[in-house]
Amino acid sequence: MIKKLMGSIREYKKDSILAPIYVTLEVVLEVLIPYLMSMIIDKGIGEGDMPFIIRIGLILIVSTLFSLGFGVLSGLHAAKASAGFAKNIRKDMYYNIQDFSFSNIDQFSTSSLITRLTTDITNVQNSYQMIIRIMVRAPLMLVFSLLMALSINSELGMVFLGAIPFLGFGLYLIMSQAFPIFQKVFRTYDKLNRVVQENLYGIRVVKSFVREEHETEKFKSVSKKIYTDFTKAEKILAFNSPLMQFTMYASILTLSLLGARMIVSGSMTTGQLMSLITYASQILMSLMMISMVFVMVTISRASAERIVEVLSEDSDLKNNSNPITFIPDGSVSFEQVDFSYTNDPKKLALKNVSFSVKPGETVGIIGGTGSAKTSLVHLIPRLYDATGGTVKVGGIDVRDYDMQTLRGEVAMVLQKNILFSGTIKDNLRWGNPAATDEELMRAARQAQADEFIQRLPDGYDTYIEEGGTNVSGGQRQRLCIARALVKQPKILILDDSTSAVDTRTDSLIRTAFKEEIPNTTKFIIAQRVSSVQDADKIIVMESGSVNGIGTHDELLATNTIYQEVYYSQTKGGKIADEA
Repeated sequence: MIKKLMGSIREYKKDSILAPIYVTLEVVLEVLIPYLMSMIIDKGIGEGDMPFIIRIGLILIVSTLFSLGFGVLSGLHAAKASAGFAKNIRKDMYYNIQDFSFSNIDQFSTSSLITRLTTDITNVQNSYQMIIRIMVRAPLMLVFSLLMALSINSELGMVFLGAIPFLGFGLYLIMSQAFPIFQKVFRTYDKLNRVVQENLYGIRVVKSFVREEHETEKFKSVSKKIYTDFTKAEKILAFNSPLMQFTMYASILTLSLLGARMIVSGSMTTGQLMSLITYASQILMSLMMISMVFVMVTISRASAERIVEVLSEDSDLKNNSNPITFIPDGSVSFEQVDFSYTNDPKKLALKNVSFSVKPGETVGIIGGTGSAKTSLVHLIPRLYDATGGTVKVGGIDVRDYDMQTLRGEVAMVLQKNILFSGTIKDNLRWGNPAATDEELMRAARQAQADEFIQRLPDGYDTYIEEGGTNVSGGQRQRLCIARALVKQPKILILDDSTSAVDTRTDSLIRTAFKEEIPNTTKFIIAQRVSSVQDADKIIVMESGSVNGIGTHDELLATNTIYQEVYYSQTKGGKIADEA
């Protein structure tokens, strides 16, 4: 885990190294200060040597100023290193997510990924800053102060050797109890984000069904769970401060008692006792800082594990060693294809699917809900890999193509029509960033979108709100179709993408396809028979298998499922009348 995270330091290695170096110099000077003060008390004030006091006093002032300067520099470099580290982790996570296949994405919820990119990275950033600064400062302060204390008086120095194990054991017990709770809390954070995301995304549905109170209760329930777990963990961590205070004051009292006796007996000076008490404060303060770091590391450890899960997730779709970068044509063939979302041969979404499509043909796909129509077309641009059998495009196995090349020649309009915030031109150019305005307008005309775009106040420069909320469902579908057409693909896939448009517009879109892009192979998934009845061939899907293939007339004469769908839409279900 640590090795994986450290790979994100990169250009901030210099700052990550300089921060501990400056911290070390700061600590060395801080440890010398009590020793210099004891010299002033014992030799300067005790013997009335004013020149000695001035000389050592100047050294003390210079040491303090340099210590302050090194502290500032260490803080600046630590802040820069931790912020840069977090920036790189965020970028690495985001880039890795972009490379995920659909099956990789299925393993993480959207809310969980958002939490990992925000809260978890912030926790790791804060922890890293404390590690390269305080985690270096505290042990050095502990060791140097302990050595100085032992050099002044080895007998009194043994007090520290007794206090350190006691405190260390107490901190271990506290951390071991708190860590599992923090792990649980961050899983609950995912749930909280999901509740908020669902509520905001479906706010219109919530209001239309008057379910505000229900959503509020859901939020309160999850929020209370986080509060309860955090409170439980913080109650455990609260023992940290009393433990530190008890150890510190017990050590100082012991030093004062034993030191006073030594001063009276003449085996120790007042300056030495004062410096020992100062070193006691430094030692115990360093232990307190270590405990603070442990608290932060305990919290961030759970976050770090969640981050590494995303960074370590490799896409299960990869190019082979010598991928093909040219697609000869838009022909498609399925040869005994099986597919499972879980790679389990016993849980197949597609079973023994075989058919072939010539370049430029229009293929309709029809079937009931859950018949695996969408799963079928997802295999063409290799959004998933077939579990068994072979999917070919242009006569070549899709696994032999460079994925960017393959997906560049396949345009998909998915069931869920997504538009991004920006102008209509910005959204259409997702299909081709270099497309001219004329190419955008031609694609929009083919998708029957140009007419309504021209009626908008700013035309193609009209701003689309996030998710396309300021256009209707049918308009959103037509814009998504136009975006796919701008790509000028060899294969076009429409996954139930005209469900929100009227039958007349649907017919005009299909006519435009036939006239304007005759060489593009078209797959049209639809619920309406009218959307596919003019197709060169129609595939009827049932429970993941091909129930029938043929033209409209052929299927109407021979396929029971197609007959049921057709007559239910044209005769109100009166099959017998037609018979």
